[in-house]
Amino acid sequence: MPEESLEQLCRAARDAIMSFDEEESVKVAEKVIAAGVNPVEIITLGFTPAMVEVGRLFEQEELSLPYVIVAAEGMQKAVEMLEPHFPPDSSGEKLGTVVIGTCEGDIHDIGKGIVATMLRIYGFEVHDLGRDVPPKLFVEKAKELKADIIASSTLMTTTMIAQKAIEEILLKEGLKGKIKTMVGGAPVNQNWANKIGSGAYGENASEAVEKARELL
Repeated sequence: MPEESLEQLCRAARDAIMSFDEEESVKVAEKVIAAGVNPVEIITLGFTPAMVEVGRLFEQEELSLPYVIVAAEGMQKAVEMLEPHFPPDSSGEKLGTVVIGTCEGDIHDIGKGIVATMLRIYGFEVHDLGRDVPPKLFVEKAKELKADIIASSTLMTTTMIAQKAIEEILLKEGLKGKIKTMVGGAPVNQNWANKIGSGAYGENASEAVEKARELL
């Protein structure tokens, strides 16, 4: 497919999310499948940036919750359609176990859901705790499952502190370094990861997979 077609599909994905049009999101996914385009690129360059923008607008109170929900549901349906068409993992081996969730106080989970999907596709065993997850639960679940990595996401600056709390609990329980951590979300960056002592920061789903592999 010409590069222009990829760009058009990415633009269509962004427009569908920003228009809060669930049906259109599904139609974009159908077009991606029919065109044989790598769905990972459409997700990372189209759907995801649009959802990040939706999250930003909600945080700044420029958008009400029902719009966020509609946009998220549209993207979730599109991702579910595209998942069977993801490129197969070349290793075919289980790479490690990840406990993932959205931090306490945060209702956003679409970005986290995409990362969880990508990790599964590329060989990780993933346990998704959902959204509004207390820091202690992340650690308790990781201990129970003997997980290699705790991945936490937040789309609001007010809930970033939960990611710091995870690091503090791990340190207190002597698990710092034994259980690796990853952080992500719109307000999060590498500086924040460095500040709280997290093992890695993933800017998007594809990068999260790469960073998770590096942690192992």
